[in-house]
Order: sequence, then structure tokens, then C-alpha cells
Amino acid sequence: MDTGTHIVMGFAIGGLATLDPVVAADPTTKFAVLTAAVAGSQAPDIDTVLKLRNNAVYIRNHRGATHSIPAVVLWPLLITGVWYFIFPEANLFHLWLWAQIAVFLHVFVDIFNSYGTQALRPFSSKWVALGVINTFDTFIFTMHVIGLLLWAFGLPPGYTFVAIYLILIGYYILRFQMQGAIRHSVRRMIPDAEEIIIAPTIRFNRWRIAVKSPEFFYVARGYRRSVTILDKYKRVPVPETALFKAARKDKNLAAFLHFSPVYRWEMAEYNDCYEVKFIDLRYRSKEYYPFVAVVRLDLDHKIVGSYTGWIFSEEKLRKKLTFIPGD
Repeated sequence: MDTGTHIVMGFAIGGLATLDPVVAADPTTKFAVLTAAVAGSQAPDIDTVLKLRNNAVYIRNHRGATHSIPAVVLWPLLITGVWYFIFPEANLFHLWLWAQIAVFLHVFVDIFNSYGTQALRPFSSKWVALGVINTFDTFIFTMHVIGLLLWAFGLPPGYTFVAIYLILIGYYILRFQMQGAIRHSVRRMIPDAEEIIIAPTIRFNRWRIAVKSPEFFYVARGYRRSVTILDKYKRVPVPETALFKAARKDKNLAAFLHFSPVYRWEMAEYNDCYEVKFIDLRYRSKEYYPFVAVVRLDLDHKIVGSYTGWIFSEEKLRKKLTFIPGD
């Protein structure tokens, strides 16, 4: 989920904690638990700072180690240790317990996005992405804000957020049903589909769809139960040539291939260089595919420039390749 949603979820967990008799009975523990829950709801996303280095490092590592099983165990211990120095009179066990719940819930809800997490590390590096909830979901965020406002107006926060979370459980079930209806429609249209990737959008009834069949890639849009195919590409294996082997050594392309499960490639030859471009088919927007990796190589197959990330026009991509050299 986005940062804002994780923040309001942290406060919601602090509200739920008031149902804990030990927390409710001690003002110091109550405040310590509230702040620890907010911190725990943010802690796994500390890897966002990797964006300051470059996109390749961020793409390879975001929602990786910081969302793993060891991290889910270690983050609450770290928060509890720091908070206990600040609030030595707080109940240590209950401080840890609610920090643990906050961290676990952060990682758990991220699984439902299309980006997903490597939540099974170190047992598996597979990305777990159920693709039923958009990174920012208006309904989920709004329900949390309503709960916080009701709390501010004097309603008991524990029971308020119990009611809200029961509503949200129903909402998640509904989203799975909606995704299932879209998947059924895709299978009727493309019976030989090998893999169907369905991603939510910020619009409640609209879905992005990418499909692999033995011969083609399909890019489609889902609306309610209907599916419209927008693009169809012949599946062409990446050539095992010296040029592409050299391009694969680039860190930006390596990060892209690590993250993207469905893509096509293009190659252009100019007077003084080659350009290899890989295009993720999951994020079509206004007839454009903004998530790409591009590697520019000289005639001797030496990398002279590369980029991976979100680019919404060819003009901006050209500028990136001009000013960002490859390693």
C-alpha cells in the first residue's frame, strides 16, 4: 500500500490496542503502543531510501528483505527496544505485541497489491502478488479516515475499528470475486492462456490485464465482467547473441528482468550504436507502456548508457539515456 494508507493503518492498530486491558489501563503504555504501532506500520518501507541511489537498486530490493520473514520478526524487536528506552514504564510485552501486529499487517496487506512482496524470504525469493487491491485504494483509505474521525469525536476506537475492519474483510472478498470474474472472461476469450496477470487500478471496476499464450502476448482492459483486448504481440524469444548477452550484464536491465514477468523486446541499430529496449506489458497507459529498460551499446557491444524505470514519453527517455551512463 501507499505511505498514507500505512500511516492511517498504524493509528487504527493503536485504536484497536485500546481493547487490550493492559494497554487501556495505563496511559503511558497506551501512548507508547500507539506510536509504536505507527512506527511498525512504516518500518518495512524504509527501503524506499534506495531510490536515492538509483532505480535499479530500488526495483531489485524494494519490498524484498525488509518485508521478509526475518524482518517481520526483527522490526518489532527493534522498535520495542528503542521505545522502551523512551517509555521505560510501559508494559514491555504489550508494546512488542502491538508493534508486531503493525509490522505483520503492513507486509500482509502489501501481498494483495500487484507489486507484491518477497514475504516468503529466505525460503523463497518468489514475489507474492495477489493483484486485487491497488497500491492506493480510495475505499480502504477513506474507511480508515472515517474511523479516525469517529475516534476524534469521542467514539471508542477499539470497537470502531473492529467494525471497520469487518467491513474491509468483506471488501477484500468482493475484490477477489471481481478479479475471478475477469479471469473467467479472459479464459473464455483466450482458452490457451498459460499465464494471466490481472492488476487493479485506482478505478474500482477497471483492471489491467496481461496474458501469455504459447504464441502471443495479449494486453487487455477489464471493466466489470467484460474484457477488451488492446494489443497482441507475437512471442519472440530473446536472442542468444553477443549483443544481447552483453546487454544482460547491465544492472538496469538485470533489475528489470528480475521484476517483470511479462515483457517484449525491441532492438534498433544506428550508425554508432545499438539500442536494446525491454517493455513491461502490465502497465499500459493511454496507448503507451511506461515501464521500460533500455541499454545502449557501442559497435563493440560495450554498454554506453542505460535506464530502467517509469517514462511516459520517448522524448523523456532520450534525455535519460543522454544523461545517465551505464556502468
